[in-house]
Amino acid sequence: MGLRQGDSEQRASRAKAAWKAAAMVGVLAIVIGLLGDAGRDWLAYERGAIAGGEYWRLLSAHFAHLGSSHLLLNLVGLLLIAYLVGAELSLGEWLVALVLACLTVSIGLWVLLPDLEGYVGLSGVLHGLLAAGLLASAGRWGIDLWIVAVALVAKLAYEQLVGPLPSSEGLSGGNVIIDAHFYGAVSGCITGASAAIRVRAQASI
Repeated sequence: MGLRQGDSEQRASRAKAAWKAAAMVGVLAIVIGLLGDAGRDWLAYERGAIAGGEYWRLLSAHFAHLGSSHLLLNLVGLLLIAYLVGAELSLGEWLVALVLACLTVSIGLWVLLPDLEGYVGLSGVLHGLLAAGLLASAGRWGIDLWIVAVALVAKLAYEQLVGPLPSSEGLSGGNVIIDAHFYGAVSGCITGASAAIRVRAQASI
């Protein structure tokens, strides 16, 4: 069964909004990258600084990166998410998913990894955004999204049971905090499931 014209137009509008949002996030991350070490030091998740009242780091840390390869890796991931599931949520829902993932990862690190002194990068948030888009579109997956969903679950399971994926630390230029990926995915599941429930409730009215 094909999409109704109204549904098709809505999905096209959502996809455009997702690309714009991805572009804004990407530009923000690039600008922060251009600030160099000074910018990263001021924005990174640093446990001591946050304890001292610098709470903006709970959000800003996710847009700072270790270096150009780390940044590029995450920008590619961001664009892939916009391509694969960008049409599954409204702009407002994507923004909620973004902020919730940032805070969930940061608070998860704070509460559950008290020995972790520092963290930067968008990867945990990206896991959340992908999970949100997948859950929001559950029941409408084609073979491509089934493959993505299985790959995401397999990756998270591997990281929790074995550790970082081979070569991932070399590509990112530093230690991979695998728990950040898990915390982000959990937040994305909450956002995506909430969106799916809302859509089904509206459809039943």
